[in-house]
Amino acid sequence: MLAESTAKQTNVPVTLDPSRIMQFGMGFWASKVLLTAVKLNLFTHLASGALSAKGIKEKLGLGASDRHVYDWLDALVSLGLLERKGLLDEALYSNAEDTDFFLDKNKRSYTGGILEMANNRLYKFWNDLEDGLRTGQPQNEGKGKPQGNMEFFTELYQNEERLQEFMDAMSGIQAGNFMLLVNKFDFNTYDTMLDVGGADGWLSVQVCLRHPSIQCTTYDLPPVKPLAERKIAQFSLSNRIRVAGGDFLKDELPKAGIVTMGNILHGMNEETKAQLVKKVYDLLPEGGALMAIENIIDDERRQNTFGLLMSLNMLIENGDAFDYTMADFERWTKAAGFKRTERIPLAGPTSAAVAHK
Repeated sequence: MLAESTAKQTNVPVTLDPSRIMQFGMGFWASKVLLTAVKLNLFTHLASGALSAKGIKEKLGLGASDRHVYDWLDALVSLGLLERKGLLDEALYSNAEDTDFFLDKNKRSYTGGILEMANNRLYKFWNDLEDGLRTGQPQNEGKGKPQGNMEFFTELYQNEERLQEFMDAMSGIQAGNFMLLVNKFDFNTYDTMLDVGGADGWLSVQVCLRHPSIQCTTYDLPPVKPLAERKIAQFSLSNRIRVAGGDFLKDELPKAGIVTMGNILHGMNEETKAQLVKKVYDLLPEGGALMAIENIIDDERRQNTFGLLMSLNMLIENGDAFDYTMADFERWTKAAGFKRTERIPLAGPTSAAVAHK
């Protein structure tokens, strides 16, 4: 048997290469290199100008050897996240174009909130993916607790600092998508918009900045209200964006011409998804629309890797929740009574799925 196995191994095509397998298997190395840079505000510091490795050590208060700081920074260079002129002691490091745009905290385009939460929360929970697949139960703060998949939110909303981190994460992961969306979709077609699960109101802010006629309501649980009011006031939009608090699954929702949801449906099981879609259909006027902004998985489930991984993240966070395809969305909205659907591609893996009444 051993001889037969050895003989088969000698016939392995020379074109096969294990590097892709190793890249994925050890992917947490690269992940932690980036997440640490975000945690230490490296990209925000470099947005002000290029720095040497010694200058970076001083600004970030790093005590590692010069060699290991070079390794960290040059790993970021090799990943395309930093640019560098010179080598080692003579090197000057600066942001790559995309990291400068998306990971400088002083820019409106900052999307690092989700990466901060990934570093502070999700990284350790993903170590228990195997348990999640075996049990179908959440692997976050609610693991092993009888309250089930919403325990995370129960704890989260009791701590304003952690709640703010979560709001920043939700805004961060969608910031680029929202900016694209308000230029691709004419919200002025509707007089009013209701953003269900609107977090800190970031989508409503983007819509109002781009579309001068529409009035918006951002709707989330009551503890989120002061965070949203602060964000909206920063843009002097308090007269156009109302902040409402409640449980969108249990309470009556305000009426609007278009209802939006950013990363909301994916956090529910299929039965609850269908119930919320029907609830929105019933409150919309004829000609109204439901818009879900999500990492819509391709119908063949082969291309949108991020969407599939996000769906596994919903297992970690909520147990029976999952991300979905456009075919899934069409099935739920058709069952509720919507007439037609369309998909608007946004940044990277994200799309806006729209159902018209």
